[in-house]
Amino acid sequence: MSLNENLLGPGPTLLPDRPQLQEAAEGGTDPGDLVRIAPDFSEAWALLAERALNSGDPIAAYAYARTGYHRGLDQLRRSGWKGFGPVPWKHRANQGFLRALAALAKAAGEIGETEEYERCRGFLAESDPEAPVATGLA
Repeated sequence: MSLNENLLGPGPTLLPDRPQLQEAAEGGTDPGDLVRIAPDFSEAWALLAERALNSGDPIAAYAYARTGYHRGLDQLRRSGWKGFGPVPWKHRANQGFLRALAALAKAAGEIGETEEYERCRGFLAESDPEAPVATGLA
């Protein structure tokens, strides 16, 4: 039974929606511009990391992804997360954090940071078993 199925465990953490930023990201606004508008928007950092990975720059991807991951952790904690429990992929506002976490795992794997890759991959699966599939880490 996963944390998402444990009725005695913490409830899912849902980050606050940011519709204007989310729409801008989906509409193709440059993620660097989004970071300048909202440096705490994990999705923009995830987009930068994914772009760096796709262009063959895992070191830049690692830095972008780590920033997005930490900004997301801050938001999760402000939303009541205690360091464990579900962070559902289906909740749109959670996807930026989860994508940053997945990008961090991928970048870590590409630079030979095996322990970090495994830690991030496990954290992603514990957050929501759907997340590794959605982010290509399954």
